[in-house]
Amino acid sequence: MDHGYQNTGRTHFGTTPQQLVTHSFCDRASPVSPVTNIGSYTSFVQHVKDDNNMNSLQRKAQVKLNAMPWFHGKISREMAEDLLTPKENGLFLVRESTNYPGDYTLCVCYIGKVEHYRVKYKDNQLTIDDEEFFENLSQLVEHYQKDADGLCTQLTKSLPKKGKQEFCIDTKSFIDAGWVIQEQELQLNETIGKGEFGDVLLGVYRGEKVAVKMLKDSSVEAQKFLTEALLMTSLRHENLVELLGLVLNEKHLLLVTEYMGKGSLVEYLRSRGRLHVTKKDQINFAVDTCSGMEYLEFRKVVHRDLAARNVLISEAGVAKVADFGLAREENYIVDAGKLPIKWTAPEALRQGMFSNKSDMWSFGVLLWEIYSFGRVPYSRIPLIDVVKHVEKGYRMEAPECCPPEIYEIMRQAWDLFPERRPTFKDVKTKLAQLKAVTIN
Repeated sequence: MDHGYQNTGRTHFGTTPQQLVTHSFCDRASPVSPVTNIGSYTSFVQHVKDDNNMNSLQRKAQVKLNAMPWFHGKISREMAEDLLTPKENGLFLVRESTNYPGDYTLCVCYIGKVEHYRVKYKDNQLTIDDEEFFENLSQLVEHYQKDADGLCTQLTKSLPKKGKQEFCIDTKSFIDAGWVIQEQELQLNETIGKGEFGDVLLGVYRGEKVAVKMLKDSSVEAQKFLTEALLMTSLRHENLVELLGLVLNEKHLLLVTEYMGKGSLVEYLRSRGRLHVTKKDQINFAVDTCSGMEYLEFRKVVHRDLAARNVLISEAGVAKVADFGLAREENYIVDAGKLPIKWTAPEALRQGMFSNKSDMWSFGVLLWEIYSFGRVPYSRIPLIDVVKHVEKGYRMEAPECCPPEIYEIMRQAWDLFPERRPTFKDVKTKLAQLKAVTIN
């Protein structure tokens, strides 16, 4: 039986909409993310201000995820009923709604049957009965675990999903971990670029230039935006762009990172060319990028979008890996529909299988970009034919004046068999040796 409730008109007080972000390692096509509540941040602002003094004294911590083992994603009504066996009173799971895309369904056993309750979005919050409202699925489940409150029975036991499970996070977690920057501390200046989520502005924070990614409130990209911020709270390396914090206010989310004064590696190479980019510069960029990727490899994180456009150059000429919007844990499967074809490994494009070895393939292309001074890879092959040519054995030729040792690394990185590609640790060792003997 599907349950729906009419609004009783009872006023609900005390809710504070929080942003959630999925960390399930699978991209979803539904209009609303399974665990994303995209609303205004008005209710956060006073909370953030109140905690300002305390947070400024805290050491920044990694933002933690909250597990949702009971969330089964896109499964049918019939499959849910089959899974919920034996049908003990209070056994439950949550799935995506099949009849109402973007909503969810709470499935709970009672007297030998499975009752299906629609969980819908209303005013950017979740509700079953239009009386009790919740900021996220976790809070909804926790409420009905304490009290049936109109359901057929209290939720007593969850049915865990097998395999990769969903996680959620809210913006309060960033506050508690010390990552929130007060808006008055940040000066916003001119736009310096466009990012995946919106404009990138030059800013000033505590007397230092910073880069500020801006995401306007109510964007469906909030999920990915917070995913990037979440991951960056756990990563620290001299060759990764550093996250400084987030600004949460009524209008938008701001992600504040260190400012890389010389821009993207690809534009640096193209604008300066052979006259100004030396062999020493090239090997330095290669070593720097490989060092950052070696760290991600050690942390078992896959970047998934490694390319010269996503490597930034500091005022001191240091290359740092940036744009972690697509990064995830290693060895997972995703829909490859929106991936950069020319930089992505064949197994990732064909089967959606990503790993540090698929990142190594991308690094081979990045090396080619460095030593071709920013040329476009596979420029003579139509985009739709690139994978087919590569799988038949085609490989780009070495750029002009590219050291043979560098080209050999590219060739190894482009092995069709992922297990035969080198590790970033091994490649870094080779590049360091080449750097030691490279002169301008």
